[in-house]
Amino acid sequence: MSTIYEIAKIAGVSTTTVSKVINDYPDVSDKTRKKIKKILEKENFLPNAQAQGLTTKKSWTLGVVYFEDLGIGLSHPFFSKVIEAFKKQADKHGYSLLFGSKNDRLKNTTFLEYFKYKCVDGIAIICTDPNDKETLKLIESDFPIVVIDMLNDNTSTVTSDNEYGSKLAIEYLFRLGHKRIAHICGTSETDNLPSVARMEAYKKYIKEFNLYRNDDYLVSGENFDFDSGYEAMNKLLKLKNPPTAVLASSDKMALGAIRAIENSGLKVPEDISVIGFDDIELAEYVTPRLTTIRQNCDDIGKAAIDILVEQINKKERLAINKVIPVELIVRESCARAKDENVEES
Repeated sequence: MSTIYEIAKIAGVSTTTVSKVINDYPDVSDKTRKKIKKILEKENFLPNAQAQGLTTKKSWTLGVVYFEDLGIGLSHPFFSKVIEAFKKQADKHGYSLLFGSKNDRLKNTTFLEYFKYKCVDGIAIICTDPNDKETLKLIESDFPIVVIDMLNDNTSTVTSDNEYGSKLAIEYLFRLGHKRIAHICGTSETDNLPSVARMEAYKKYIKEFNLYRNDDYLVSGENFDFDSGYEAMNKLLKLKNPPTAVLASSDKMALGAIRAIENSGLKVPEDISVIGFDDIELAEYVTPRLTTIRQNCDDIGKAAIDILVEQINKKERLAINKVIPVELIVRESCARAKDENVEES
């Protein structure tokens, strides 16, 4: 396949003129445009970022960086699906992605310096900690920025509707007759946005629906993982009045909770109902199939890239706060509550 320089030589024009035709700029004569397009087709030419950048002053590359305070990593199904959505939507806009990691960036440099060196056009950040120093440096920079899973009035953000997700779960369990509903939250030690938002919503709607309130029903799962859910559920099972239903702040914790319930000799959902949050792929294939709150990873990734590209095209920083709807996915892990007899403490 020919390069843009070879195409220009064959056509007898400058590389700038070829780039203008590739990017459909109007200031090229019809005769020259037709001539160049014919050569491009004959040579099976595919425009790349370098060719497009000659006139647009763009690298056609978006930086993506991931920060989180729990050590979960991009292996978590939610984040990996969001990244996949990033890729698809960026490709539609003609951009490639450059992933920044502590191993990839230059030694002793910040991510801001790294992305400046790489000349990216904008940066998408996945971050759950609003106090992360490197994230704040990026937000304060001149780069177009969008942040996933964090709220900040000085930049554009995309989040799931975490509060409404908790409301859907509590309301569903309430309609099934449950009054003793516990919550396994993601962590109690950080400002992790999803964890805090879901936990505060749990408290709000337990009160709103006039359900049984017990401080011991709020248990930290710490790392959003299977083991955390398992350990948290074991604590709940040891209570004098264990819950009849549990809302876990992630599907992985919900699956850990189900294992703990089954290992104790009880059954899901006959004895205890369980709802997760995420709707990871595994949720549909476990037994019982997991009822959960679905986060729309495709819409999150799509919205983030669209907002980033809008800033790049307008050449201005925007502070758009996009909240992506969630939905209750009813499967098999919840059932009507048995008659509840609460022992006095």
